[in-house]
Amino acid sequence: MSSGYASGEHRLFVPPEASPFVKWAGGKAQLLKQLETLLPATLGRYVEPFLGGGAMFLHLHNSDRLGRGAILGDRNAELVNCYRVVQDAKALGELVERLERHSRHVMEPDYFYRVRAWDREAGFATKRGAVERAARTIYLNHTCYNGLYRLNKSGQFNVPYGKWARPPRVFDEANLWACHRALEGVELREAGFEACLEWARKGDFVYLDPPYHPLSATSSFTTYTGSEFRERHQRRLAEVFGELDARGCLLMQSNSATPLIRRLYKGYRIETVLAARAISCKGGGRGKVEEVVVVNY
Repeated sequence: MSSGYASGEHRLFVPPEASPFVKWAGGKAQLLKQLETLLPATLGRYVEPFLGGGAMFLHLHNSDRLGRGAILGDRNAELVNCYRVVQDAKALGELVERLERHSRHVMEPDYFYRVRAWDREAGFATKRGAVERAARTIYLNHTCYNGLYRLNKSGQFNVPYGKWARPPRVFDEANLWACHRALEGVELREAGFEACLEWARKGDFVYLDPPYHPLSATSSFTTYTGSEFRERHQRRLAEVFGELDARGCLLMQSNSATPLIRRLYKGYRIETVLAARAISCKGGGRGKVEEVVVVNY
């Protein structure tokens, strides 16, 4: 059992609950109360191949509902690298130091664009190293426009600097250590969703939170890894869902309440939840949008 203090030079009190340390489009923090009512009574091993901000995983950890271990994956190499750095106590200490340096420049757009340009360098991953790359990702995530994570077709981060009246907070050291504690013993994998067919076994609880099927041709935002998540990927995901169902896994998926998604999962239990989403580019265009939760139990 953790003492509540981080290791290293700083005797920092670690809160009992962890929250996502990155912002992520479609994050589930606001929906957790609704999703909680749809969870199975008991959870086996937890498997999540679209990790993103990790809100569901952290919620289950905080409520002491995780079963016997967890496998967390995502196709986004830089995101998975962040989790691996936070998982390692020594690396996390170094990460905090680098984030403190970045935090001194949060109101400097020129600094933002210099750091953003690192992934245009030859040999970026090796040259910068895991800790420096993780610090860059978290810094950009909290200082860019709307906290988006978007890559161009060359796999380079291309979100512009945000508009800030006051300095944004880049990181919460205590929360990073709480996330470190939550990630102890967790398997982290950089892979696409189909790989969960290799990971999952009977009795596992698999939570699927893919890039959503767009509500309209103009509402799509699915480029987190340099390649879009298209209709063919939604159809393949439905096939994977069926294979995992046949294997005896407990499955929950969040997605848009579109006719395609309802057709793909016809025959399964489909529940509706309400999420606060931006539904137009105008300030008044935010409201409650229906989403579906598909379960096989």
